[in-house]
Amino acid sequence: MAPFTKPEAVLKQAEGLVSVGQTHAALQSLTEIFSSKKFRSTPLTSLEPIMNRFIELCVELRKGRTAKEGLMQYKNIAQNTSVQSIENVITKFVQLADAKVREAQEKAAVKSAVDVDDLEASETPESILLGAVSGDQSKDRTDRALVTPWLKFLWESYRTSLETLKNNARLETIYQRIAQQAFDFCLKHQRKVEFRRLCETLRLHLSNVAKYSHQPHSINLSDPDVLQHHLDTRFAQLNTSVDLELWQEAYRSVEDVHNLLTMAKKAPRPAMMANYYEKLTKIFLMSGNALFHAAAWGKYYGIVTGIGGKSEEAMKRLAGQVLVSTLAVPVGLHTDEPEELKGKNARLSALLGLSRMPTRSGLLKDALSRNVLKIAAEPIKQLYTILEVTFDPLTLCTSIAPLLKTLAADELYAPYLPLLQRALLSRLLSQLSQVYSSIKIDNLLALVEPLKGSIEGAFDAEQVEAYVMGCAMRGELNIRVDHRDGSITFVDDAFVENEEAVASTSYSQENAIQPSMSDLVRTRLSKVALCLQNSLVRLDGGEKASLSPEEQGEKFKALVGAVEAERKALALRRALVARRRELLSELSVRKEKEESSRRAEIRQREKEEESRRAREELRKRENERIQRQVESIKIDEAKKLAQSLVEKGVLKADDLDKMEINDKDKLVHMQVEQIEKETKERDERLRVISKRIDHIERAYRKDEKPLLSQDYERQQKIDKETFEEVQKAHREAARKAHEEDLATKGRLLRMMGDYQARREVIISKKGEEFAKKLETAKRKIEEEKEKRRSVVLKAREEERLREEKEEEERRKKEQEEARKRFEEERLEEERLAQEEAERRAKEEEARAKEEAAAESRRQREAERAAALEEARRKMQREEEAEARRKQLREQKAAPVAAPAAAAPAGESAWRRSAVRGSAPAPASTPPRVESPGPGAAAKFRPGAVQGGWRDRLQAKEAAGNASPRSGSPAPAAAAPAAVQKEKEEPKKDDDGFQSVPAKGVWRPRRGRG
Repeated sequence: MAPFTKPEAVLKQAEGLVSVGQTHAALQSLTEIFSSKKFRSTPLTSLEPIMNRFIELCVELRKGRTAKEGLMQYKNIAQNTSVQSIENVITKFVQLADAKVREAQEKAAVKSAVDVDDLEASETPESILLGAVSGDQSKDRTDRALVTPWLKFLWESYRTSLETLKNNARLETIYQRIAQQAFDFCLKHQRKVEFRRLCETLRLHLSNVAKYSHQPHSINLSDPDVLQHHLDTRFAQLNTSVDLELWQEAYRSVEDVHNLLTMAKKAPRPAMMANYYEKLTKIFLMSGNALFHAAAWGKYYGIVTGIGGKSEEAMKRLAGQVLVSTLAVPVGLHTDEPEELKGKNARLSALLGLSRMPTRSGLLKDALSRNVLKIAAEPIKQLYTILEVTFDPLTLCTSIAPLLKTLAADELYAPYLPLLQRALLSRLLSQLSQVYSSIKIDNLLALVEPLKGSIEGAFDAEQVEAYVMGCAMRGELNIRVDHRDGSITFVDDAFVENEEAVASTSYSQENAIQPSMSDLVRTRLSKVALCLQNSLVRLDGGEKASLSPEEQGEKFKALVGAVEAERKALALRRALVARRRELLSELSVRKEKEESSRRAEIRQREKEEESRRAREELRKRENERIQRQVESIKIDEAKKLAQSLVEKGVLKADDLDKMEINDKDKLVHMQVEQIEKETKERDERLRVISKRIDHIERAYRKDEKPLLSQDYERQQKIDKETFEEVQKAHREAARKAHEEDLATKGRLLRMMGDYQARREVIISKKGEEFAKKLETAKRKIEEEKEKRRSVVLKAREEERLREEKEEEERRKKEQEEARKRFEEERLEEERLAQEEAERRAKEEEARAKEEAAAESRRQREAERAAALEEARRKMQREEEAEARRKQLREQKAAPVAAPAAAAPAGESAWRRSAVRGSAPAPASTPPRVESPGPGAAAKFRPGAVQGGWRDRLQAKEAAGNASPRSGSPAPAAAAPAAVQKEKEEPKKDDDGFQSVPAKGVWRPRRGRG
């Protein structure tokens, strides 16, 4: 593989090769860039000019396969970033090929290479020899050699483009455009074989959509836009196949269109469906299928009348076609087809959008309901009257022959003559079977004889007999042919249903001349029922006659009321049905909008995700490319460095093969050492050289010193001689120049008089002209000054007036603004005053509310204080009562030791001193205030009692133990001593905790008891 070169260098190299005539080498150099690994990482801005030049060379050299490979490679690179670039390259490829074809046709003076059946068929030796010995003219062979190769290449370019762009949603638009251009190519050059291959290629691409749906950028046929593109292409394919008269391919194209229409979620455009049904009419007419041809015309007429826009004459001719095509359907045609034809007819019905196979009667009813008979031309109306209204089998052909002759003259109705002839024969046989049980074959041929003079290609005796036998075989007519007697017998089986009554529209059983046996058997029960009904009517006739006028009026009123109620119910049902249809249509529209919005959101998310993935992938590839470039640059630099070290002799070639080239640091270190070594060696050499030069210079000066004086004397002598020679030559030249000037002066003095005279004349003449011009110039200057002065004064006046006007407007504006500002200030002051009044009112109201709230709060606090005082007194009384009861219980019981007294006054820390297993001393209620005694006088003073809350509680209990009744304060006074003694002498069964004497540590006042 050749090393990767920059794209600009490759393109420049190719241009250079093309300029010297080496086109193949230029194409090869451009092709090599596609096989490089760095081709994918090259920017598209550099690749697109290369691709354009590559395409030009491929077209010039007719290298279709090479162009296909290059386009595939370029598509894989550019499809994620620039679809427009691919489109430009493909379009240019096709345009260049088309231009070459036109150029070849102009050179050969032909329009197309029509003598080549297959552009893809290879030329064999036999065909070459046959062409050499054939009788073709030399010019024909030359034209074929010029045009056919380029025509083949253009066809190959279309196929290459379609293969490159297939199954890619981002390239779908250019794909459909290239396909339509290929259709135009086939139609322009009448390439039927290539058109069939093109259709097969497009079908293959469409069938592969589901196969490649998992790939990125796959085609989604559920998207309405994508489906519409495919429908447009298939309709172009259908139109081209019809123009090329390839009816089998047209039928396949119709099936393709129908398959795409079944996939569409919304109805296609009416104009598109009209084109679809119009092409179906041509296909069915060429196939000879009169029934489906008439059905297609009915569908087309229905859409055209809905769209509108056609002239009255066009609608008249269209109505004539619809009616003639319907009348051309044979009368006795069965709708119950055999099993082998059911699938085919079902497909044809599906192509027309019908749920079941159409019938002649249904088509004719539909045509008449659309007023086709009124719009159609007069000969077609007469044809309808003879075939469908009148019953005259003996003169049927005679009456219709002039009409058929008239229709044959019109090219619009001429293709229907064979179908009309068959329909006429079927109608004739059907009417004859109504009248006769048998008829001679000669008489039948005599009845058909008038058609031969009016219709070109009318049926002869053999064809008429073949048609009759065909009708018998298909079951359209129940007849037998006896060739021995030369007669045709119409079989009338009593147990076989007559199909003619179903097949005809206007000819019914009531219009038959005589009923057949099958009709008699089929209608026997209905006739009996009708007879019984008539008998009942006759028997009940007397009772009905006996009704009075009042009763009849009441019954009539009841009937009218029932009819009115039925009419109202029917109108209500119609309104309900219409409303339901509207709701269903609105629901369907809403669903369609929601679905379209959902699809749009999904597409948007997919596009965003796709763009994000593309950006990530591009960024990743760019980073990888940069990393690879950095690595490659490092390796290249290391290789160059190693090679330079080898060339300098620092490394040997064997050492270079053994060591790692990637170790650039080691190579740089070696290079630095080598440079230092070379520097030292160079300095040493310079020192030696400078010393040698110094010695040599000293030796030179020592030897040249005696020679300098001699050289100075010789140089002075030479300089003096040179100076004297130069001075002599200068004096001689000055003398010669002075003599020449004197001679010139002598010659010029002779004309001095004439010169002075001429000069005086010219000065006098020019002086007058100069004075006139000077006066004119001064006058003009004064005029211009005056004009300028007037203009300036006028401008100044206008400026003054404008400034005065602006000053006046400004003054008015300021006055207006001052007035507005004064008005706004007045309004603002009024608003502020109003707000101040409202604020004061609100403050007074709030102050009143606050005073009321404060008053209510004071009342509630007073009530709460009274309640608390009452509760405190009640609790105090309860505590005193409890204390008295407890004291009574203690007096009754044995006296026990007083509990431990409070801690000393200086103790601040609490320690556990309760005796294990002993219950704490019960708290005693302090004596009442009213009780006399020394203990009652003691009151709580802050700081008087030192210790915690337990000390205060024990002191309170000790004070309570002193009975106020005894009048002795001894127990209260002895309580602290007992407590102190008990603390000093703990019991033996104590739990081990002892009181610690308090130290003189400062404590905050809040913690003191």
